[in-house]
Amino acid sequence: MLADSPLHGYELRKQLNLLLGSFHALSYGSLYPALKSMSARGLIVGTESPAIPGHALAGRRGRIVYELTSEGKEHLQALLASSGPATWEDQNFDVRFAFFAQTDADTRLRILEGRRTRLTERLESVRESAARTRERLDEYTEELQRHGLEQVEQEVRWLDGLITTERDRHQNTHTTADDDSRPGTNSKEQG
Repeated sequence: MLADSPLHGYELRKQLNLLLGSFHALSYGSLYPALKSMSARGLIVGTESPAIPGHALAGRRGRIVYELTSEGKEHLQALLASSGPATWEDQNFDVRFAFFAQTDADTRLRILEGRRTRLTERLESVRESAARTRERLDEYTEELQRHGLEQVEQEVRWLDGLITTERDRHQNTHTTADDDSRPGTNSKEQG
């Protein structure tokens, strides 16, 4: 978020909650320690903005406005280019997905495929476990397992669609680039 423009904590939290949705509400108790840590690592810098006279908060100190440093911009680019196992785990995938528009196509595809592989492995493990313990479960626990399986199956189908879209987009981009690079294929060369 800070790559787009400097923000104060309240506005940053508001935008993050809009981006991540109501299921991942970010508290101030999580945000400010993260901002402090990023500041200590030199990734962001906070400067106090003057209080606006005549405002309900007049007389109080100004808000801290956070801005990405050049080191922070480099770190962000490195994060956006990464696609290892941490990027497709439950606790990180949603955040990475929220920033896919800033992520290159190959990295997006690797993350989606990794996430799908991880969920497929989990699905098989849960199915095997359910088959072994089915006769020992009460109806509510069995229903909870069924619900969990359906959620993972639905996410795998969703990922399949996203992967297909990414591959098609990637193929069309390369096909167009290949067509444009062959002699006589662009309008200037044709006359």
